[in-house]
Amino acid sequence: MHTPVLMATTSRRIEWVDTDAAGHQHNSAIMRCAEACEAQLFRELALPDYFGRSPRVRHEVNFRAKLYFGQEVTTELRLERLGERSMTFSFQMWGEAFEGRPRRLSADGRFVTVCVPPGSEQSAPWPEHIRERVRNRALGVRNTPDQEQRNR
Repeated sequence: MHTPVLMATTSRRIEWVDTDAAGHQHNSAIMRCAEACEAQLFRELALPDYFGRSPRVRHEVNFRAKLYFGQEVTTELRLERLGERSMTFSFQMWGEAFEGRPRRLSADGRFVTVCVPPGSEQSAPWPEHIRERVRNRALGVRNTPDQEQRNR
């Protein structure tokens, strides 16, 4: 089943732990930022049980420009496809203007998660409440007040 695109955006600063000996971002920092944006999306959907059942089975990153310690970055994530057992995401990470460098695309990529229920080692269909919440948000239906409360 395909769904319309859902989006989330986060901003943060590149910290010392995100850099390597060359003084720019370590390659793992890109996926940490994309995953933080994914977490934001599922918090907004009030779906904390998405976590712990959604391992990555594929990811690819295109490194476009360096990011530096102290630089602000903006990550934009799109949930492009909800399948029966998987979700496909794409992301772009923008390095904001920093020390005379203009704002520029620093990385982009895609990743796929699958539903693996707790205690299982096999993929399974996404639970209906997850599928329903994703579909409803894609159609513009907001969470109910009790769903928002559970999100806090």
